[in-house]
Amino acid sequence: MLPLVVANLAMERAEKIAGIKKADDATFSSSELNDFDVYIITVSTHRPDDMFSPQIDGLVSVVEKISREAKKNGALVSIESTIPKGTSKKVFEMLSHRLHVVHAPHRWYALEEKVHGVNQLRVIGGVCDCCIKAGMQFYDGGASHLNSYSSFASLASLSSSSSSSAPQHHTNNNNNNYNNNYNNNYNEMSLGIPMHPVTEIEIAEITKVIENAHRFLQIAFAEELYLYCQANNINFPELRDALNTKWNVNILEPREGIGGHCLPKDTKMFLHSSKSIRSKILTAAMEVDQHYRRYRQTRGGGMNNYEDNSGDRTQITTIDDTQKPVFNNRGH
Repeated sequence: MLPLVVANLAMERAEKIAGIKKADDATFSSSELNDFDVYIITVSTHRPDDMFSPQIDGLVSVVEKISREAKKNGALVSIESTIPKGTSKKVFEMLSHRLHVVHAPHRWYALEEKVHGVNQLRVIGGVCDCCIKAGMQFYDGGASHLNSYSSFASLASLSSSSSSSAPQHHTNNNNNNYNNNYNNNYNEMSLGIPMHPVTEIEIAEITKVIENAHRFLQIAFAEELYLYCQANNINFPELRDALNTKWNVNILEPREGIGGHCLPKDTKMFLHSSKSIRSKILTAAMEVDQHYRRYRQTRGGGMNNYEDNSGDRTQITTIDDTQKPVFNNRGH
């Protein structure tokens, strides 16, 4: 899910740089929705009754509305919500191959907004070659990136050209006329966001969920290490500081448990993304997090503090799960 503040900042940037209008029911009628060049979807992808479980019903509902009301063939639909593998091609089919479909999962780090805010390097994938080109032109606008993509996309197409399942755009006069002016239109409207294109849209889809699953794993390891220290009378903060002096080690800081909804939801999404193999290490990490939560409840009653074995009390500043936690040790 794209946080509201991120969505607003992204929209402000789009309005300022590219003159893009925000489409919502309160502002635009159904007849006006059919004239857009770009549709950016940033709806929640979790169950209303359980924010830790993925669900794309809301996204599907938005796509159905676009399918009914979008009349401009060749318009761009960009899905920025975190989605399960295979969703983008499903959207493409729902739109009857009339619109370009890309997936460009958002990235955001509030503590370094200027460097890692809206305008940071992001991943993008397209259902078809024309989709990724349209997406790159809209987000990036850089000819060097497009040329780079064309080079490795051409190589990738050699291995997939024999696949009969590869989706193809339905062509008609409106679509062809629109594509003739596509480069000029999107060069004028480009957001100027650096993008990393991938050859298969499934790679873009699983990138975000794996990023968050990996983060879940890192935090869970820190939680288990803390439990180990408690059981063996070891000062965890001092051990962590010592470990992190090595250039390729970065032990994170345990807090109240892995909260929010992005990390738990996306970790579940990754676990369910494969029918043939299920990650044992992530399943164990989820068990560790539950064990750590139970330990904190019995020791601290859910407070934002914990006490190490040296008696030093460490204050923990609670922030979003995708951000780096802040430690302020007493006396420092």
